[in-house]
Amino acid sequence: MAGGGFRFGYYLGIYAAACQRNKAPDLLLASCGGAIAAAIIQVLPDDAERKAWLSSYEMYAFWCQLRSARHATLTQSFISAFRRRYFMRSVKIISDLFHDYLFEIPAVLPLPPNALHSVGKTPALGIIGGKLLYEKHEVGQRRGARKLFAETLFCNDRTGSLLVGMSSALGEIPGQDNAIAPHIITDSHMSLNDAVRISIADMFYFPCYSHVSGNYIGGVIDLFPLEIANRLADSVMMELKQPFDQAFAIPALRTVLGIDGNARLRHVHAQFADTWIDTSDAHLILANQQIRKRLSWQHNQIRLDVPSTHAKYVAQIEAQWEYGYQRGLEACEKGQPNCKKPMRHVTKHNKAEQ
Repeated sequence: MAGGGFRFGYYLGIYAAACQRNKAPDLLLASCGGAIAAAIIQVLPDDAERKAWLSSYEMYAFWCQLRSARHATLTQSFISAFRRRYFMRSVKIISDLFHDYLFEIPAVLPLPPNALHSVGKTPALGIIGGKLLYEKHEVGQRRGARKLFAETLFCNDRTGSLLVGMSSALGEIPGQDNAIAPHIITDSHMSLNDAVRISIADMFYFPCYSHVSGNYIGGVIDLFPLEIANRLADSVMMELKQPFDQAFAIPALRTVLGIDGNARLRHVHAQFADTWIDTSDAHLILANQQIRKRLSWQHNQIRLDVPSTHAKYVAQIEAQWEYGYQRGLEACEKGQPNCKKPMRHVTKHNKAEQ
């Protein structure tokens, strides 16, 4: 479940379709917003309960509590984005992920109560995050050749044992001076709420997440963990995704992690998966069915447009769920790897490498 921003409701629909076609997974690998959907799937037993929880007033109230950070004025935000795009070509300086962010977010997500190690018929979870390998007082220092982040998988003991000694695909990209450590860390002790909260902590959107075990950024460190999936599973279902935004997302990935997000995406699309689910047009079809950013000149801030009523929020979740359900059915009914099929939305930035 490779991210999806505020459109993560479609993962519940994809999962429902997979179960209906007798392809229910044993393990969900999830990052960013996908981690919220994965947690709900693991904890709640059926589709109706899952959709009801994601559509609940408690979840709606949580998103309504997101606030623009006071220090993140439009001028400051534009200057920072401009510098990253045009003047910062690599990871030369340790980024301030503690203070440089747009939105304040409550510490506790309204997830169904359970533990990370739930057992039973629901799938196991592997939630992606990134551990900071530097401290707050080191912000602004020159990085040199130092690795600044470690790809981390929050999972149960069995899953962790299968990844012992595995290298991070992001830490081994040839020709890129990236800031990601060469080996994956596994953590079997993090609570479900903390693991999900870590995974959604995208740099520059939210502050890094501080925990007794360290500081973390989100699943953006590896949104497409296909190599991990192939290490863990005999059969893998993976998304065909839309490309990263060239103006803001790509410069952020380059200056913080030292990676080209779209080059990584093209590399993933060129690999094998047993089932490919085409969500490459999700940002187009669901453009009006998600929480969106807007410029508020009156308040000199970038704000989030949360639906004005709970009923409108419920309608958004329903549209997301239905989109995922239809895409999931389509992928399962093809019955064969479909990465060679034309994507609904393909550009030079997400077209599979030849």
